[in-house]
Amino acid sequence: MSATQISQTVVNDGNSLHRVVSQQEWLQERLALLEKEKAQTRMRDELNAERLALPWVKVEKEYIFDGPRGKVSLSDLFDGRSQLFIKHFMMGPGATTQCVGCSLEVDHIEGVLVHLENHDVSYVSVARAPMDEIEVVRKRMGWKFRWVSSYGNDFSYDFGGSFRPEEMAAGAATYNYRQIKPEIADLSGNSAFYKDADGQIYHTYSTFGRGPEPVLGIYGILDMMPKGRNENGPYHTLGDWVRLNHVYGKGGTVEANGRYSVPHSESPSGSKCGCA
Repeated sequence: MSATQISQTVVNDGNSLHRVVSQQEWLQERLALLEKEKAQTRMRDELNAERLALPWVKVEKEYIFDGPRGKVSLSDLFDGRSQLFIKHFMMGPGATTQCVGCSLEVDHIEGVLVHLENHDVSYVSVARAPMDEIEVVRKRMGWKFRWVSSYGNDFSYDFGGSFRPEEMAAGAATYNYRQIKPEIADLSGNSAFYKDADGQIYHTYSTFGRGPEPVLGIYGILDMMPKGRNENGPYHTLGDWVRLNHVYGKGGTVEANGRYSVPHSESPSGSKCGCA
């Protein structure tokens, strides 16, 4: 086949080559893929059923958080509903950079929050940073959903989103139910809880690593686009392209751990700080 013929039968999108075929050929291959998509949907339904069938664990420990208007308990976070979704946000005390993955995830929430709340689900983001530091980030980002700080309790440690100082010192901790060598003290995750009519709280589910991806609705769109997720940079994760929602086109860098730093010259303090 000549170079001219090749150029007429493939398209290069910058990442890979794509065959160009007739509508009939395309339909044949699309129908074959549809069968696999249907199988995946059925498998997802089965996994969801198994998730719902997981046993629950009583939460016997009392957790008191700092909120923007004072102390609140874990029970208070349900806000009159029976189900509670917790976002473990990667932000420890004195954090000088901000996680782009956590930020992208919570950017999805406010549009669906009214629907969650009217379907018996309360949503709260929890970070170990003190409340005043959280408020600086929350206000700058324009987020209005509920945030609390676990700075004064063990919640983030007990439910797998953060690592104790002794774990960091030993270089050994459990994350996503596997042993890892933690490089930073706080990582991303989601946890779910249920409160019965008597006020007893149960831990029903937690997921970490890529487990929270279903919350990132943008991936559902990107997965249908010609270039897919297009994560072809140094990390092959969303860190290759995601930025905080107000800094696109303004430079800065994303580190291997997913944290964004503004350019040195743009930091008010003269230091690399994505939260200033």
